[in-house]
Amino acid sequence: MTRKLAPRTGLVAMLAAVSAWAQAPAAAPAFEVASIKVAVPPNPADVMAGKLHVGMKVDGARVDIGFMSLADLIRTAYKIKPYQLSGPDWMGAQRFDILAKMPEGSNKDQVPEMLQALLAERFKLTVHHDSKEHAVYDLVVAKGGVKLKESAPDPEAPKPDPDAKPGDPAAGSHDNQSPQIKMSGNTVTVRGDFGMGGGLGGTTKMTMNGTSMHMERLGLTMAGLADLLSGFLDRPVMDRTELKGKYDIALDLSMDDMRNAARAAGMGGGMMMGPGGGGGGPADAASDPSSSSIWAAIQAFGLKLDARKEPLETITVDHLEKAPTEN
Repeated sequence: MTRKLAPRTGLVAMLAAVSAWAQAPAAAPAFEVASIKVAVPPNPADVMAGKLHVGMKVDGARVDIGFMSLADLIRTAYKIKPYQLSGPDWMGAQRFDILAKMPEGSNKDQVPEMLQALLAERFKLTVHHDSKEHAVYDLVVAKGGVKLKESAPDPEAPKPDPDAKPGDPAAGSHDNQSPQIKMSGNTVTVRGDFGMGGGLGGTTKMTMNGTSMHMERLGLTMAGLADLLSGFLDRPVMDRTELKGKYDIALDLSMDDMRNAARAAGMGGGMMMGPGGGGGGPADAASDPSSSSIWAAIQAFGLKLDARKEPLETITVDHLEKAPTEN
């Protein structure tokens, strides 16, 4: 009797082992090696020369992150907007430089997951996901139609040089370019993306006029405009225009507008925070923004904001260390 059952028992055990192996979750992607250092604030000479190590750049297997706060890193890792993150107010203060190498066979799309693993390992980050109803604005086209100038087509990118070494601009391997900054008098021109969760890209020109600032944005999508407006208003702005093009916009910003944007970005005191602090979370009850110069600009664009409430996916920081474990 025993000899007859043994083959079947062995088969069952083998099938169980194969099933367990097949159902075992794949290991989460992680950087092969990573160095984390406290970032040194840029000096005025570097700013004037446009030499800023800011944002994230992926070049082959090399991931270079410059001057990003823990709040920036968490938003990048989880691919969320500032208003979707709640946590301690100090996580927007200290900034870090990270240089990491991806394992062979990985790609840039896995960088956010690798960053999640790095934050969990080195800063002991733990979070929980939630969905809460929040006050928002829907950005829609007004009755008269959009009145924005559509951007000129993007110039054709130069073809990469197959003989160029990795890291050489001629290699054409950068997935994210560090911003290029030029200063002339009271005008600052920024080309590229700071990689801090906004993803606005394009070109920005800012000119200070005494107590106000004139901002021009070239090549901005409606989703990018919604993100930009969210930084100046009292609640998140959602793109509901269904417009797919890129547009050139101009904004005249008052000191109050700029202070609101600084608070929303976590710079200076009085950060606009959701439950638990430093994430710049959306307000549940928002005031009428009609007195803002931003409101007048939106109307001039042939757009309008509709106030309503909708559920938003949020991430709350449960635990986070201020300093990383040693490299």
